Amino acid sequence: MAGTGGRTGEPEATGVEAASAPERSESSRCMPFEDCVAGIKSSLKNPTVRFLMERMDKAGCPMPPGMITARNCGTADKNGSYGSRIGITVCCEEIRYKDEITQLLIHELIHAYDDCVVKDMDWKNCAHHACSEIRANHLSGDCHYKRELLRGFMKMRGHEQECVKRRALMSLRNNPHCSGTAAKDAVEAVWSICYNDTRPFDRAP
Repeated sequence: MAGTGGRTGEPEATGVEAASAPERSESSRCMPFEDCVAGIKSSLKNPTVRFLMERMDKAGCPMPPGMITARNCGTADKNGSYGSRIGITVCCEEIRYKDEITQLLIHELIHAYDDCVVKDMDWKNCAHHACSEIRANHLSGDCHYKRELLRGFMKMRGHEQECVKRRALMSLRNNPHCSGTAAKDAVEAVWSICYNDTRPFDRAP
């Protein structure tokens, strides 16, 4: 879902539609807001995060201060989002570990990169949105087998592509323009091209 700026009284970490679904139990304990803010600042030093931000800068779309914000989003269906002309929002009430923040930033920066380099990018277009979700879930490491095991998915062979499709569909179905079978049809239609598109990486990390 599209991100928004921080609420009054909430500190900023730094400072379209592409939501990242948590896929966790409701009983999970999340980190304090202040630790979430500190975790975002720390994650900005991650090599992959820095690489993506550098590539966006070279593509003519630098991430200015204030374009990554921490807030309590008041929803349980996402742990962060990217919005055109809004930037990246980290939903701190859904974050448990600092590693999740780094993973989220990588995922959302791939959306931001797509928004930058894809001509006439339209997040209301299910095919456009599906392509970016496939790329973000594939290239961010969201579907590494260890992360899948923590989510309770035990399949080893073929798990990565199944995970990418599952998570892309979850996010796409949050797009009000992609209801019903439109989400699944869009993912299937662009799968081959978008799964194999590893920009700005030379190959999938």
